[in-house]
Amino acid sequence: MNGTATDRTVIVVGSGPTGLLLAGDLAAAGVPVTLLEKRSHDISNLSRAFGVHARTLEQLDARGLADQLLATGDTITGLRAFDRLTLDLTTLESRFPFMLITPQYEVERLLERRAREAGVEFAHESEVVGLRQDADGVELEVRGPDGTVGIRRAAYVVGADGHHSAVRREIGLDFPGVSVIKSLFLADVRLAERPEDVLTVNGGGDCFAMIASFGDGWYRVMGWNRRNEVPDDVPIDLDEIRDVTRRALGSDYGMHDARWLSRFHSDERQAPRYRVGRVFLAGDAAHVHSPAGGQGMNTGLQDAANLGWKLVAAVQGWAPEGLLDTYEAERHPVGRAVLRSSGGLVRLARAKSPAVRAVRALVSAVGNLVGPARRKALGQISGIGYRYPAPRGAHRLTGTRVPDVALEGGRLHEALRGGRFVLITPQAYEEQRARKDRLTVERWASDRRTTVLVRPDGYVAWAADSADGTAIEAAVTAHLG
Repeated sequence: MNGTATDRTVIVVGSGPTGLLLAGDLAAAGVPVTLLEKRSHDISNLSRAFGVHARTLEQLDARGLADQLLATGDTITGLRAFDRLTLDLTTLESRFPFMLITPQYEVERLLERRAREAGVEFAHESEVVGLRQDADGVELEVRGPDGTVGIRRAAYVVGADGHHSAVRREIGLDFPGVSVIKSLFLADVRLAERPEDVLTVNGGGDCFAMIASFGDGWYRVMGWNRRNEVPDDVPIDLDEIRDVTRRALGSDYGMHDARWLSRFHSDERQAPRYRVGRVFLAGDAAHVHSPAGGQGMNTGLQDAANLGWKLVAAVQGWAPEGLLDTYEAERHPVGRAVLRSSGGLVRLARAKSPAVRAVRALVSAVGNLVGPARRKALGQISGIGYRYPAPRGAHRLTGTRVPDVALEGGRLHEALRGGRFVLITPQAYEEQRARKDRLTVERWASDRRTTVLVRPDGYVAWAADSADGTAIEAAVTAHLG
């Protein structure tokens, strides 16, 4: 593909979870896709993310991957935000009413294997150093392993290349925001004493610490010390981490044999746009935020699930007009909401003044006592509570996430594994032969009468409480060509 013009290919830049899921989805649908990665192929097992939320597990289930990932970690059924605010994950209306604790590298291994099996071309040690686009495609200047610069051209390019995205830089987008936590530490360690819980979190005085079990004898430790906020490049040792952990959790659990120690700072930033012409941003290239709630990797994976099928439709020539614009329209507000919720949690947790501490106490009390507030918090953190904008006059279900409902042929997530739309109808409907590659027809396992057209990412494209064949055909044609 080097130096040749194409009109049916996509280049994804960045082989983190977001880029891997997106590339795998494209390749599984028959789209030629190349994944460029600046790093060598030595996949680091020292990554920051460790939690996989319910909505992400649902997306993985719709790709036949959830059970494999569940086998790599442990689950927790409750999250504690402050001293008195506990979120009960078992109340989630999901097949996965919990949070999976597993290191990011397990997610990456699973998604990379799927991408390779689907035919993704991987190009490691490939750095984007220039970008040009025209009405027909995008040209990337790419520096390869030998230092020479070549040209790669594609119909579309997606920057999933992280906080310091080269793609975002090349399309001229700013990344406005602030540092919400100036100094954090991370470590992977062994423990002489095993904590009672899979995830142990607490803050006391000026310190905060968290310990998460990877299930293989290693533990991730994260924390901060308000009295020792220093630059990222200041050396750190295990004694400092032990001290902060003891002050926050009451014990360091006999911490020893650290395989990784690091300082970092936590920003909250968002690109003003997620699309410029034929170039898109996803994951940390589009938004970064505090680690509170463990939403970072999960939000990026949801970006990929939203964008993938739309790019497939565009490349294959059946996308309705304006479909690619809906990626930014749907995902930018979600990214903004995650910034606000995660940033708010951190600011309340780090509160110094009596006034803000009083607000924290109120939030805790209201969250524990008031159902709607608790449900909203659960929906945001788990990802299942978000819905996308619907056209004026649309059915009330349009834009909402569809749970893993029972169908005559099995479960919805199983029906979605082909990467196609799923039409769920109480009556017989014979799809046109030309659409069989992008539409699956199912019937309810119950006596429900609503007809629902489910997008490949599991959200309602169209619904009707009663619809005849003509109405169904019109809706299918409008969304699938």
